[in-house]
Amino acid sequence: MDDLTGFQRDLLYVIAGADQPSGQDVKDEIETYYSADINHGRLYPNLDTLVNKELVEKGQLDRRTNYYAISENGLQEIEERREWERQHVEF
Repeated sequence: MDDLTGFQRDLLYVIAGADQPSGQDVKDEIETYYSADINHGRLYPNLDTLVNKELVEKGQLDRRTNYYAISENGLQEIEERREWERQHVEF
């Protein structure tokens, strides 16, 4: 996960926390978190990067709508990141 941008990492977390969200669902959630509009030119290339890195799987809901799902590799990356965070941040 060290080669992901913060935005890509946030997208990964959003996808992991949802049940096969569409791109629009991911966009809505990330816009809520960022309190800003996210354009398609930023969103979809970053989603494609996660798919290409095999952290996220992409499928088709219908002819116009894709869904995204966290892969086993993606879950492993999140677990490793959380362990790294626990080593550096104590509550």
